[in-house]
Amino acid sequence: MRLSALLSLAVALSLNYGAVNAGVVNAREAAKEDGCITNLNNQLPLPELHANKVGARHVKLNTDEIQGLTMVGMRFMKEVFFFFNITTKHTFKQHLATDFFPLITTATQLADPVKQPSVAVNIAFSAKGLEVLEVTDDLGDPHFKTGQAEDAVLLGDPGTVKWHQEYQNGVHGVIQVAGKAQDKIDEQVAKIKSIFGDAMTEAYRLNAFARPGDGMGHEHFGWVDGITQPGVEGWDTDKSVTPGQAIVKPGVILLGEEGDNTPRPTWAKSGSFLCWRQLQQLVPEYHQYLDQTAPDVAGLSRDEAVHLFGSRMMGRWKSGAPIDLSPFHENATLGADTVRRNNFTFDHPEFGGAFDMKTNQTWCPFSAHILRSRPRAHSASGNSAEDLVNTHMLRGGLPYGPEVTKDEAAGVKSSDDPKLERGMAFAAYQSTLEQGFIFAQSKLVDNTNYPEGSNTGTDAVIGSLNQGPPGDAPRTITGMNWNNHSEAINIYKDFVITRGGEYFFSPPVSAIKGKIAEMVMNGTTINPATMSMTMAMSASGSAASASSTSSSGGDMEGMDMGGH
Repeated sequence: MRLSALLSLAVALSLNYGAVNAGVVNAREAAKEDGCITNLNNQLPLPELHANKVGARHVKLNTDEIQGLTMVGMRFMKEVFFFFNITTKHTFKQHLATDFFPLITTATQLADPVKQPSVAVNIAFSAKGLEVLEVTDDLGDPHFKTGQAEDAVLLGDPGTVKWHQEYQNGVHGVIQVAGKAQDKIDEQVAKIKSIFGDAMTEAYRLNAFARPGDGMGHEHFGWVDGITQPGVEGWDTDKSVTPGQAIVKPGVILLGEEGDNTPRPTWAKSGSFLCWRQLQQLVPEYHQYLDQTAPDVAGLSRDEAVHLFGSRMMGRWKSGAPIDLSPFHENATLGADTVRRNNFTFDHPEFGGAFDMKTNQTWCPFSAHILRSRPRAHSASGNSAEDLVNTHMLRGGLPYGPEVTKDEAAGVKSSDDPKLERGMAFAAYQSTLEQGFIFAQSKLVDNTNYPEGSNTGTDAVIGSLNQGPPGDAPRTITGMNWNNHSEAINIYKDFVITRGGEYFFSPPVSAIKGKIAEMVMNGTTINPATMSMTMAMSASGSAASASSTSSSGGDMEGMDMGGH
């Protein structure tokens, strides 16, 4: 079959997608107007959990034990990432187990419109933070133990030279506060700071939020984000899974659950490793690159040709429609269709064997961002037996920073003013960092020879060859020119720059006031939550004996919770 015939068939197929489901309406998310969840871009509905916390896929999960943000992605209008350092461990532990603990939002709460709070709160700790708290159990992940700074070169960063100083200094933990209204989020952050007082200090804060107007649900370059996620057995139900979505065992995301074969401490079960990355986007420079590099294409206006070029780099049109299903034209209806927009594999059996997915970049270039972040059928095509990244993490992003200013647009240069930095707040959850984010970044995104033997270059959008300073190493990729798919183009700098990152452990709910909060004093293990209840119960008895104690010249002195 000739290429022109293949293209004609592809266009016909893409047009047939016009009469499709315009999106699954998540009535459960809309049921509670003051809840924290927002469906920004027709994401799949949250699961309807059974009363006994068993998902439709017959894996038992105790969703009361799972911190909620682990499972839902960034379905929020706004989210604050509050990074902290612990100054007084015993006082911190006391407040963690008592005043702070009721603020924790579970997966059960986020999936239940009745229980869903207006503001969601989760907490996670770096390895340094757990060390300060004297939690020394081996969680079974060497990358978590050494921290992300040690992996900076492995992840394609030019070391940590472009990281914000706060990340270079190291942080002990992060508290995530998410919802719809910034004032409510700010009130909750202020409350949390008041709870811990001098027991912790604020190291850094990043405010992330959906872009305004037509940009809502889109990242700063202009493309819809957050479309692809694997389903998780025991969490997702038949109603929250669509064709084309991968289904994984919960142990791929959660420690100690079915599918996790690494030895873990019992108390860590249902926790997850959070890979955090602050990714700056050079928006004016990126669009200038597209304008200057995109070739003219017969039948398209200049703007359409630039859109096509950028969408081949991304692997989706700005609406979210995959170019593998609509290779030549934007298809907003397809982009909004949650049933169809993920149901593709990069293979095309409809062409009767005339399409070779190992060599043909007509529909989707091998360096397209979505192919590198989820290879789909390339996993089984003989290119690599380990391309399971599409199932090895739950990930999400939310923009941060203001829109491009007039001065930046006129000068075609991102401002050096820290207040004008913009980009993506990226979070990925997995039970094993090596098989999750690290594999995706080092073996797929930054791999110049994926699929194996293609030599097509790195991920066109977020790939990098900066395995060491100073950065801005040029890259060469193929497949982007619609007129000549084998032609190489040069990307002269990285338009996505890591400004910092860390690995955190998001503990199970019970461990927050249990293992993590417990302390050893005079050889005795003490839990602040239990102790505070005991002290409250004995308060009346203490008051009754106060007068006799005073008359004898003695006094009552409580245990010093603030000492080291």
